Amino acid sequence: MTLRLLPVLIFVLFGASGAAAATPVPSGNRHLEQPPVPGASASRTKAMKTSYEAKYRKVYKLLKNDRELRGKIAGAAAAYGIDPIHIVGAIIGEHTYNVDAYDRLQTYYVKAISYLTSGISFSYDGEDISDFIRRPQFALCRESDGSYAVWTCRETVWNDQFRGRTVGGAAFPNKRFSQAFFQPFYAGQTFGLGQLNPLTALQMSDLVHKVSGLPKLGSDDPGQVYKTIMDPDLTLPYVAAALKMSIDAYGTIAGFDISGNPGLTATLYNVGNPEARAWALKAENERRQAEGAEPKLPEENYYGWLVNEKLPELRALF
Repeated sequence: MTLRLLPVLIFVLFGASGAAAATPVPSGNRHLEQPPVPGASASRTKAMKTSYEAKYRKVYKLLKNDRELRGKIAGAAAAYGIDPIHIVGAIIGEHTYNVDAYDRLQTYYVKAISYLTSGISFSYDGEDISDFIRRPQFALCRESDGSYAVWTCRETVWNDQFRGRTVGGAAFPNKRFSQAFFQPFYAGQTFGLGQLNPLTALQMSDLVHKVSGLPKLGSDDPGQVYKTIMDPDLTLPYVAAALKMSIDAYGTIAGFDISGNPGLTATLYNVGNPEARAWALKAENERRQAEGAEPKLPEENYYGWLVNEKLPELRALF
């Protein structure tokens, strides 16, 4: 077992048992000004001849005008024991800095059906993901329990042994696991109301099956994965599960309760890998403690900063 896999397995085995003793993170932003927005987001917005404020207003209007959607969000949040503002923050951030929201919720349902017959595949350079994960480097992951542990293990193996390397004469790109295998149309692509990454959906599959009773997802059925991402009734539980996982990771690992700061949960929804980031923060604060310094609080990025900045308006939706 590689040492890099130990934190993941410890978190999965022990869950959120330490979250009750976690230190609450104050509400609001730690940064006085918004951190820089990545160039890719700026270029995409410019190419669409729009602005962040216009995109924000568009998705806010969708949420404000659709009482049924707000009800679905509230229901998903209740099922996973989180404040619905966390789901709203994730949706707002994605559609402000990623892609425009559709004007009507019905459009997402129509798009969802189209992916069932789209013939997409999860593969890289002609090798299907189902074959790729049978390579001996992934043998350890077969011992992992549950979809989150299994797919997080596989992502770690990819980063450690394949990313940017030549293995068995084959060169693999210096890209994230999700970019290489799970975005068949173009790099950086996510879909649906929550703009979920297919890898995130696969990781959350067991938790969503347990809590919401939805069928489990498999990498051998990409069409069903993308349908789930696009269908609001199916994707909202996955968004809630991912946010819940971030809150639990920071409580259990880093000792911080971030449930009262939707800008932080939005940040983690944006950047991913909450457990690895929680371990990194824990290590940094252990060093700071040894030096007699104050602990560092979790900080929002540009995406989470907007959510906290707009919080009074977002709260008014519920």
